[in-house]
Amino acid sequence: MIPTRLDTLVVGGGFYGARLALLQRASGGRVLLVERESALLGRASLRNQARVHNGYHYPRSILTSLRSRLNYSRFLDEYTECVDRSFPHFYAVARGMSKITAGQFTEFCRRIGAPLTPAPAAVTKLFDSSRIDSVFEVQECAFDAAALRARMTRDLEVAGVEVMLDTEAERITGSGVHGATVQLRQRGESLDVEAELVLNCTYSRLNHLLVRSGAAAIPAKHELTELALVEPPPELGGAAVTVMDGPFFSLMPYPSRELFTLSHVRYTPQCSWQDGPDSPIADGDRLLRHPAPESRFVHMVRDAQRYLPAMRATKYVESLWEVKTLMPRSEQDDSRPILLRRSAEHPACLSVMGAKIDSVYDVEEALGVILGDAKDVARGERSFVAPLLRMTPAPLLRMTPPAPLLRMTTPPPTTTPAS
Repeated sequence: MIPTRLDTLVVGGGFYGARLALLQRASGGRVLLVERESALLGRASLRNQARVHNGYHYPRSILTSLRSRLNYSRFLDEYTECVDRSFPHFYAVARGMSKITAGQFTEFCRRIGAPLTPAPAAVTKLFDSSRIDSVFEVQECAFDAAALRARMTRDLEVAGVEVMLDTEAERITGSGVHGATVQLRQRGESLDVEAELVLNCTYSRLNHLLVRSGAAAIPAKHELTELALVEPPPELGGAAVTVMDGPFFSLMPYPSRELFTLSHVRYTPQCSWQDGPDSPIADGDRLLRHPAPESRFVHMVRDAQRYLPAMRATKYVESLWEVKTLMPRSEQDDSRPILLRRSAEHPACLSVMGAKIDSVYDVEEALGVILGDAKDVARGERSFVAPLLRMTPAPLLRMTPPAPLLRMTTPPPTTTPAS
């Protein structure tokens, strides 16, 4: 029977939503997880690089790198069966257009305690020395999205979390001191549920629930992105490659398909748009519907082979398309802050987002603080003047200059995505 009175309603069945549903269930409450797709972990949790970050990727944001280092071992310990550590991984620092030098990258890794060794000579020789300064071997793995989905589905069932698929939270219709009323829709049927806490974990669709509920939108940037699924060049021997730190490429294993993803800082984003007080909330999902945009794989691989000539043997299979969401601050310093924001209009609703899979641990810690503070307030033990005081600093929510709703990146695809 579908529950109508809950302790926690979690909206969004990605990895973050599933984790937070388990966290709330562990406290003994009745938890319902709703997902608008027909399967859990089927969108952003599936359509990504599958990189488990160990800090190397963010030399311009020490905080992000340190948090990645701390969370890396936690994720590997907890999800050992969902992780592929079988491949070598090499980071190459470019000579031109890189925002860091090889020396700076070495010092950065020393500061955050990330293991770093010079790549074997046979590997270094594969790169164009006129464009690549140094090549390093790192310790960074990939997760198997299919295995992770199976694990999370099993964990939710064992924990007793109730799950509704093909179900969208349309709006919060009422709020009070003791929670919120949320209207759900499943296959054309409507249902109202009451929950003491609503966790909005819908990633690129955070603002859809908020705006439909009469709440203020959260400033955010969205990109329609392409990951090319490929068969890697045989000459690389199954290795992953990341070129730092600028408009370059990454080649990462994608274990759930036994393929690799090829992404490029310049060519992976196809178009972008903004959510904010003065912008309409666009439905990015319409860009994912057929016909699909034209792939930029050719652009990606042509640029990649300038740095790593063996890339010309890369074979295209298909593309993964997804809407990627960033906080404005990320474009300033390449950081990946978490978002945990309470709605002023609906205080029982907290919107949650993180850009990396391992950042879920940071979200859980921050949520624990917020909910702990709320309990203290209820008991009269603490003032709740600033409920998100421990949240990411205010610049996280500062709007970047206005931009066209669908600003095309360079170069544009042959076929413009349907609007």
